[in-house]
Amino acid sequence: MQKDYRPYYIKKLWFRLQKFYVRYFLMPQLEYLGKNPFIVKPWHIEIFGSPIKIGNHVTLLAAPDKKTRLTVWSEKKYVNGIEIGDHVLISPGVRISAAENIVIKDNCMLASGVYITDSDWHGIYNRSMPPEKNYPVKLESNVWVGDSSIVCKGVTIGENTIIGAGSVVTTDIESNCIAAGNPAKIVKKLDTNKKIITRKDRFSDSNAIKMMVNAHDKEILEKNTFMGWVKSFFFL
Repeated sequence: MQKDYRPYYIKKLWFRLQKFYVRYFLMPQLEYLGKNPFIVKPWHIEIFGSPIKIGNHVTLLAAPDKKTRLTVWSEKKYVNGIEIGDHVLISPGVRISAAENIVIKDNCMLASGVYITDSDWHGIYNRSMPPEKNYPVKLESNVWVGDSSIVCKGVTIGENTIIGAGSVVTTDIESNCIAAGNPAKIVKKLDTNKKIITRKDRFSDSNAIKMMVNAHDKEILEKNTFMGWVKSFFFL
């Protein structure tokens, strides 16, 4: 990992800039954004269409080479669009494209490059027009979708289930299992007697986490100087 040469106050300014961008550029494009979001590089999050509703304590990550895209595109006047619950993690490069309705419930985790869609977007025989019907997608609570997986139209993934990296999910997957492959099939059942620790269990106290992160940053960056940070652009 590359060393962070920023002085502590520069990093604080960086986070304030991100919050400013979220408030004045990202939030106006959303129907709802809950409290205490943690959004990194929000200028690389692309929003198109509505409604898009995002719950509390979500983590949204994006990068210049892996933009995160949330899209609602429908010819209908009223659709439910994209609904994202509390404590959800969305990694860089995730694309969620809804023609009708995609629901991602609490504590779900979407790894880098995941694609979720509720439509084929073109008819099979008339490819000049969208299909007449679309089929909603639902991820129940605490679903974990692995890197570069695809979740197709009409799919429901049950609570606590894990989708292996690179999978293509074309049919419903039951709760408490691991599924993988193309098309994805169940490869293992989870032990329901074992407690599953969710993102809510880990990150429910937002204030305590902020204080912990702030103290850590201050300790790590307190010896950094402005000139040392500038020099790092040219000599490191």
